[in-house]
Amino acid sequence: MKEKSLLLHLTGDMPLFKIIDFLVENKGMDFTKTDIATGAEISRASLFNYWEELEKHGIIRVTRQFGKTRLYTLNSKNIVTQRILELEKALISEALEKELRGKREGKTEASKKKELLVSS
Repeated sequence: MKEKSLLLHLTGDMPLFKIIDFLVENKGMDFTKTDIATGAEISRASLFNYWEELEKHGIIRVTRQFGKTRLYTLNSKNIVTQRILELEKALISEALEKELRGKREGKTEASKKKELLVSS
């Protein structure tokens, strides 16, 4: 099992969010429904429970079809999808800022300890 994404930390592990997270993480690539269910680590039944919502909101789009098989991708031209991608960027930015702040504070603490040792 892979580590939870920032998006899933915020939204929780609902299958709908796992599907969206998988598609965001693999933006620009296309998948069958089976691939999406597997990648999102949910059952096909769960995927089908939420598929209509994804289509209704235009979050996914068909990229190509061969025979009865259709491939889908994240519809990055859709306004809802764009807001999801903005949220992902904001979460990444926040996490990086926290990490940088933590490193600076860690260095500051280490510098203070070093100064105390040197002055003793």
